Amino acid sequence: MNSILEKYNAVNTFGKLIGLKLRVIEPGHVEYKMTITEDHLSNPFAAHGGAVSAMMDGILGVAALSLAVEEKKLVSTVEFKINYFAPVEKGDQLVGRGKVIFKGNRLFSSEGKIYCSNKDESLVCSGIGTFNSYPAEKNEIFGKSV
Repeated sequence: MNSILEKYNAVNTFGKLIGLKLRVIEPGHVEYKMTITEDHLSNPFAAHGGAVSAMMDGILGVAALSLAVEEKKLVSTVEFKINYFAPVEKGDQLVGRGKVIFKGNRLFSSEGKIYCSNKDESLVCSGIGTFNSYPAEKNEIFGKSV
């Protein structure tokens, strides 16, 4: 894994808090896993949409980041949209995959899907996002990695 991605994974305390596990399949294509715990629930029966949304933002953004780092760039979210198709329950094991579908000079667009691996890979949600890329040296944490 690229040193910027390794550093991102190490300093992403929010990702650790919600239990995200990253795997870069190839630049521009990533997979995140997360098991739904009691901390993710909005009621006794279902996960909060924000927990799933946070996972989607990570999937889309890190797909873009995994490609941007090849040019010594970082990314920030401009916008993203999510469509929910099924509720998620405590104990569900989510697998999300994201892929860059557009790469410009400054903007990237990624699409992603989250599945419930313990429920026959049923589709939980899909999303699409746009990300701004900028030189890593502009960030004091990551600029030292380039």
